[in-house]
Amino acid sequence: MSDTQKLRWVFSFLMSLLMSAVMSGWVTWIVAGLNAQFLQHWSRAFIMAWPAAFTIVMLCAPSVQRLSQRLVLQKSRT
Repeated sequence: MSDTQKLRWVFSFLMSLLMSAVMSGWVTWIVAGLNAQFLQHWSRAFIMAWPAAFTIVMLCAPSVQRLSQRLVLQKSRT
């Protein structure tokens, strides 16, 4: 596996881990509040969300990166 491929896998793993943890925690807090079962509810939501987040990052990150480059480069040309 090339360094570029390794970087993509590691980035996807870390980004999806972070996003799943933050978003599942945020939504759990909004829906259930901070109560005695918060960690139980949050951990269940995180475990369910992370595989989907990893798949989405793996599939969408290259396209989003290209779009970002186009937007930034287009802005700098004007």
